[in-house]
Amino acid sequence: MSYPVNVRLLCGNAIVREGLSRILTERDFRVTQYSNIAAIVQQDEVPEDNGPSLLLIDDGTEAMDVETLSLLQKRFPCSYLVLLSDRFDFQIMLKAFRIGALAYIVKEISCDRLVATLRLVAMGERVLPPQLADELQSRPSLTDALEVERPVDAACLSDRELEILRWLIMGCPNKVISKRMDISEATVKVHVKAVLRKLRVKNRTQAAIWAANHGMRGRVTEVEPELPVSIPHPAQLPAMEMVALRV
Repeated sequence: MSYPVNVRLLCGNAIVREGLSRILTERDFRVTQYSNIAAIVQQDEVPEDNGPSLLLIDDGTEAMDVETLSLLQKRFPCSYLVLLSDRFDFQIMLKAFRIGALAYIVKEISCDRLVATLRLVAMGERVLPPQLADELQSRPSLTDALEVERPVDAACLSDRELEILRWLIMGCPNKVISKRMDISEATVKVHVKAVLRKLRVKNRTQAAIWAANHGMRGRVTEVEPELPVSIPHPAQLPAMEMVALRV
């Protein structure tokens, strides 16, 4: 015997909330709507006829931070947490999965895919958003993203400054960094100074050591060495220069 999937839908937008409720109800979900956090926290636990339970939360509802999500998860420990977002945000997705969410859904998803995703979650499956594939292609590696997000947050470095810091770990001079990042050397100098100031270090070497000690890694791409100025073979010189060389 199969049971309907119970969904607690927390969404502050009445139109979105009603639309989602109708979509899910028409596909045999049992939906309970909540307009704010207080309403869902204060309500008494309702028996759910042994069916699986989902806690579907719109991250645009009030101040939906990690603490609030953790509170809701503790309030409904038997419900699978699903976060619904207006746009893809890599860091929010990471934090959601770290506190136990089983799915992160971007609202541009179709109705059929939304229903299929929720049914997978109801079976205890973890579902990643398709936008994650595009995000990973623009990043050096998922490991880099995780490592940077953990210890370097306190330094408040921008994405461009983090990129500069990775090149500093490799010992690259400004000229090489500017070529690799396709920016001017003057811009590189500005970013390097900002990195040193935010890390509270005196020079590039200290910055590189700081980064390595905090789990960062340098760029994997090998830096092409600058070729020395070559001396032409005598046979390649004009006749007058040959005479000068013999004198």
